[in-house]
Amino acid sequence: MPKLNDITTIEATLELVTGLRIGAGDAEMHIGGIDNTVIKHPLTGSPYIPGSSLKGKMRSLLEWRSGAVKEAPLGAKDLKADAPQAPEIKRILQLFGIGGGDAKDNETLVKDLGPTRLAFWDCPLDPDWEKEIRDDNQLLTEVKSENLINRISGVAEHPRNTERVPAGAKFIFRLSLKELEGDDENLLNIVLQGLKLIEHDSLGGSGSRGYGKVKFVGLKINGQDAQDRFKQTAAFPARV
Repeated sequence: MPKLNDITTIEATLELVTGLRIGAGDAEMHIGGIDNTVIKHPLTGSPYIPGSSLKGKMRSLLEWRSGAVKEAPLGAKDLKADAPQAPEIKRILQLFGIGGGDAKDNETLVKDLGPTRLAFWDCPLDPDWEKEIRDDNQLLTEVKSENLINRISGVAEHPRNTERVPAGAKFIFRLSLKELEGDDENLLNIVLQGLKLIEHDSLGGSGSRGYGKVKFVGLKINGQDAQDRFKQTAAFPARV
């Protein structure tokens, strides 16, 4: 196995441009209550963004960008030497890893790819922002009422109340990137491109209805200001 040379840390403030909803998977329905609640810390009751949501969204967008996206995440069987997207698929598998079944049946490939490079942390609310909201006796979430409009009658039907974290909320974002001996030096830039893709798209549910627009502010790489570098990062290759 290759030698671990370094671990790069990327930190930023993740700020909501529009309301965000990442569901809590409610098992019960409460009459007159909220139909879709957001995920919250079980002890503090404060909303947070799971690292798995960020990882899944970034991987999905990078797979779409590669042109090799499928119903399931890309795996060992998709890494064919003659595929035009092979180099990009390999980088995606290095960053996000492969499934246990793939690993069991492809020991040679596992050794070639090495361990998963990216690790995502759950994103808690920025404590200063949370304190400001609580001190002002405001709520950390909002309830948005939605309904369907009958196209013929114009009557609103099937009302539902959806909980969201409001625009302006700030979260602490952090991930780490392992650097192994022989790694492609472009892996870090691909991670930054993935974050830029999230900014261009959305996070959480109902993105097509305007939810989940986010931006990364004050981005640092290993504690050093890298916001300008991130600002200049293009999510897509330049078109000829």
